[in-house]
Amino acid sequence: MRSYYFKNFITMAALVLLSFLILSASFVIVGRNYALRERKETIESNAFELSRLASAYARDGTLEDWNFRITLSTVARSTGNLCFVTDTAGAVVTCSDIALSCGHVGQQVPEGVLAGLRERNYFSAIASLGELNPERSYVAALPVVSQTGDVLAYVFAVSNVSGVVEAWRSILNIFLMMSLIIMAAALIIGFFSAKLRAKPINEMADAALKFAHGDFSARVTVVDRDDEIGALGDAFNQMAESLQQSEQRRSDFIANVAHELKTPMTTISGFADGILDGTIPPEKQNQYLEIISSETKRLNRLVRSMLELSRMQSGNPTLLAAKSFDAVELLAQTLITFESKINDKHLDVDAQFPEDPMLVCGDRDAINQVMYNLLENAVKFSDPGSELGVALFKQGGKAYVSIKNHGPTIPEEELPLIFDRFHKTDKSRSMDRDGYGLGLYIVKTILGNHGEDIAVSSRDGVTEFVFSLTLKTK
Repeated sequence: MRSYYFKNFITMAALVLLSFLILSASFVIVGRNYALRERKETIESNAFELSRLASAYARDGTLEDWNFRITLSTVARSTGNLCFVTDTAGAVVTCSDIALSCGHVGQQVPEGVLAGLRERNYFSAIASLGELNPERSYVAALPVVSQTGDVLAYVFAVSNVSGVVEAWRSILNIFLMMSLIIMAAALIIGFFSAKLRAKPINEMADAALKFAHGDFSARVTVVDRDDEIGALGDAFNQMAESLQQSEQRRSDFIANVAHELKTPMTTISGFADGILDGTIPPEKQNQYLEIISSETKRLNRLVRSMLELSRMQSGNPTLLAAKSFDAVELLAQTLITFESKINDKHLDVDAQFPEDPMLVCGDRDAINQVMYNLLENAVKFSDPGSELGVALFKQGGKAYVSIKNHGPTIPEEELPLIFDRFHKTDKSRSMDRDGYGLGLYIVKTILGNHGEDIAVSSRDGVTEFVFSLTLKTK
């Protein structure tokens, strides 16, 4: 992961640096060419003015006149150029340098330059003038003509371009130095930035490895990040929380199953050994065999419940045979199956059913299991001689089944937990030795698979379960 971020950063940094270098080089080259072009145009204009002045002086006197030399020197100083006049043979006769030590007078212009000037009647190029000006410079030259058109002399204007080139070379060096500094700063900043960005990804990778080894406690640290990495980190932490809860439920489930299996198996094993080794006398063996049979049936019910849970949690929607059926008929039939137990506890049944059929949609057998489990609990935990309420009604486009009993109040803190697997309140444990805490979990699972809801309330000795069913549409 670090390698990915580092490579990505290096690629982007290289592109930025390359772009900056290309931009800098282009700027320097364009600027240099512009400066040289401006210098060329200036020196050509300078040579033209000198040619015009020299022609005027040549009509009135000599080009070696002191006044002309002063004028030539003034023009040269104003432009920063070297200006001089040669005869037709190319020998310098007048120079803008009026110092007594000036050594330009008498020196010869190179024949190549002079030949080009004579051929085209002008000269403009970067050239070396030998001893006159050994450095390559911009040279512009024009003839001085008389009124009759005869060539009397040549005027030269020379500008050293090395200064321009050096100036722009220095600018280029500055740009290069700035590029290196910027690149170094970008590398440092980018390194820590990439490291910071990669931290959540690295934490996710480390956490995923811990998950693979069964440790679901790892979390990703995401602080004040509103970008995609922050969203990914939050989603990862939510996933980790869900996995940890699932693992905890799995562990609790295994522990609860082991606990529920241990008691009847211990009872069966102990009584069976007692019968086999003669500890239990023959006249009492039938009594203990009945206990063994009862415990065996309890184990059988637990296994069936576990298989039913496995079937419902398989996630296969085809396991639910959704059809329409009469909820009134089904609820009445289910209630009748508890007639014997209701009579044993002398319960008064308050059944409020509509007179007409109420068609609902769902798996009839599964909904029958829901009604059976809820009625079984209601009868089991009803106080003897109390009232058992069973109602079926419509409300808000849905059908609702209400099952109410009078008995022990479920503590408020226990209400959110009663639909968990193997959950029993302390009171119910003493009253429901044969239960495993799976009935309400099965109810919740079946209704969840149907997309229905169930609610429970328990207050002042009255406990009521209400669940919804979907009405059949015509």
